[in-house]
Amino acid sequence: MSVSPAVPTTDAAEVQRGWYKRNEIAITPWLFLLPAMLFFAVYVIIPIGQSFWISFHAWDGLGEAEWVGTANYERLLGLGEQNMDRKFQVSFWNNIRWLVLYLLAIPAGLFIALFLNQTVRGIRIYKSLFFFPFVISQVVVGLVFSWFYLPREGLLNAVIGLFGAGPVNILGDPDLATYGIIAAGLWPQTAYCMILYLTGLNAVDPEQVEAARLDGAKGRKMLWYVILPQLKPATFIAFVVTIIGALRSFDLISVMTNGGPFGSTRVLSFYMFEEALSEFGFRMGYGSAIAVVLFFIMLGFIVYFLWSMYQDEKGGR
Repeated sequence: MSVSPAVPTTDAAEVQRGWYKRNEIAITPWLFLLPAMLFFAVYVIIPIGQSFWISFHAWDGLGEAEWVGTANYERLLGLGEQNMDRKFQVSFWNNIRWLVLYLLAIPAGLFIALFLNQTVRGIRIYKSLFFFPFVISQVVVGLVFSWFYLPREGLLNAVIGLFGAGPVNILGDPDLATYGIIAAGLWPQTAYCMILYLTGLNAVDPEQVEAARLDGAKGRKMLWYVILPQLKPATFIAFVVTIIGALRSFDLISVMTNGGPFGSTRVLSFYMFEEALSEFGFRMGYGSAIAVVLFFIMLGFIVYFLWSMYQDEKGGR
């Protein structure tokens, strides 16, 4: 009588398998994430740490770095007996203007998305026209608006002239230049918000919309109580991206005014560049201190929005 070989139990079979095979499901996702995490650490996390370290030094980028402690921050913020750096003041308040006015891109993008979400003749052409600013380089946008604002040959003054008004030098006026650059930045940023909302509108539950119509909701009530609550994820992304875009605005300023006239259009990112990397800069420690201040401002907004979203998710359970 032949005896069949004993079949190993499940526990014994698990022991015989290799360590990776036993943990394959848990490990595999991390193996896919590892290259991205490595690049993120090398090109983002480590440079942030280096910026913090350099901000406590006086360094020209070439020679020995001299430890100065918090001297860069004291000079920047006017702590102790020193007055606040006036260039920093101008840059900070310009960033506040950018923040407030740049947020106009969100409602503008929403209303354009609501219009483009209709099924009307030629809607694809309209979508292409509104999408066009998003794919243009910021440098090109800056050049286009620089030509648009030209005091004599520009299209803006040609239009104003039709109403009998004199020419206006937008980029040459310290009181108007910042607002002119913000208007240029709003053009592509509105297109970006529009794309986010168009994507969000495709995910709106049609059954909820139909139920609201049966209950008599329409117009503003439909938008406020039915559509907008379902667009919260798109609104969150639009807020975060718009705020980060406003705080790190650099290219448009560099192309259109180079910080002028008389330094009136500087923002923190541009001032950081001037101090650390421009032709007459090479004050790496001071530039890093500006970068750290900008980082914390940006981080504060992002943490606030993440916390608000977490609270909404927690309350919705």
